[in-house]
Amino acid sequence: MVMDQYAARGEPVRTAGLLVDKASQLVQRVAVPSLVQLVMRVALAVPFWKSGILKWTGFLQLSDTAVTLFTDEFMLHLPGGPYHYPAPAVMAFLSGCGEILFPVLLVLGFATRFAALGLLFMTLIVELTVPDGWPVHITWAAMALGIMAWGPGRASIDHWLRRKISGT
Repeated sequence: MVMDQYAARGEPVRTAGLLVDKASQLVQRVAVPSLVQLVMRVALAVPFWKSGILKWTGFLQLSDTAVTLFTDEFMLHLPGGPYHYPAPAVMAFLSGCGEILFPVLLVLGFATRFAALGLLFMTLIVELTVPDGWPVHITWAAMALGIMAWGPGRASIDHWLRRKISGT
């Protein structure tokens, strides 16, 4: 009934519609797709980088703690489990490498979809290891899937290479 009065007059409804439209345009100007893609790349890279940096004591030198975690602490929570990781030293090494390499690739925007796929796979493994962390893990998975679906954006080496290759 109140809406009918406004609709009959038209002016307040039209004014509200214009305000909503202006607010929407402002939000779109702030949330430029390339900026959003860059922020998603960095946001996904940071937690993995921070974890990876703790696994190393030097160039290709895993910390004893990293191997111990995969040997004694980390368990795969699968049906009938939990189970110890197979080849814990290898798993610690691969995890440490992925947690350094993939974030660097993401931030640079180089082989971006591949790096996001790698971090999505690592997120799955982390979820199987720490199932109670799913609220954070699903956020990581959503960011990785978004990057894989929409690419790295203009602020990336991938975009620059694509332009150089296509000649535009």
